[in-house]
Amino acid sequence: MTQDELKALVGQAALQYVVPGEIVGVGTGSTVNKFIDALATMKDRIQGAVSSSNASTERLQALGIKVFDANEVGELAVYIDGADEIDGSGFMIKGGGAALTREKIVAAQSRRFVCIADESKLVDVLGRFPVPVEVIAMATQRLARQFAAMGGTARVRLKDGRAVLTDNGQQILDVTGLRNTDPLAFESEVNQWPGVVTVGVFAHQKAAVCLLGTASGVKTLAY
Repeated sequence: MTQDELKALVGQAALQYVVPGEIVGVGTGSTVNKFIDALATMKDRIQGAVSSSNASTERLQALGIKVFDANEVGELAVYIDGADEIDGSGFMIKGGGAALTREKIVAAQSRRFVCIADESKLVDVLGRFPVPVEVIAMATQRLARQFAAMGGTARVRLKDGRAVLTDNGQQILDVTGLRNTDPLAFESEVNQWPGVVTVGVFAHQKAAVCLLGTASGVKTLAY
């Protein structure tokens, strides 16, 4: 089974967690795009969605799903999103698609985080995938030095020679070389550094469930 087929499989499986009549939180990325396509098949049974990125908003609206501003609604029953890595406790690294801040906001607004991913994303210890950190541009070099003191290497994410900007207009540092054995403590510490908007470790907003696409079907991991 191809990776694309695995993504479609978990996207479809996530529909069972969507609460009819309510508004669903929707993440960002290639796996979530498969979920959005599946969600369109039941769009008449939900009020709509709160989206974590401009890209997801455009896809939802193109399929006829109403998108609400997060400030227009209260608590969401469920947030469905992918991950760049997820460990055995449901802690994740997210932000490869540059939507980490809005993803964390919608996750915090939701009672339950359902992660959808293929089995390559499951790891024993977070850190193989670079940790994305959304930052204020004037702080990038000082923050890079703070990560260096931890043993990591931080680089501004570039595309075509220019800094990648998030939907919030901020830069991203990608940090390599860190094995994250205590994600809760790491997230709490880095969040306190002046200039950090959001760190892409999702420990305080961890997954409650992970739907993992495998060659033998969807495996459900509960945390």
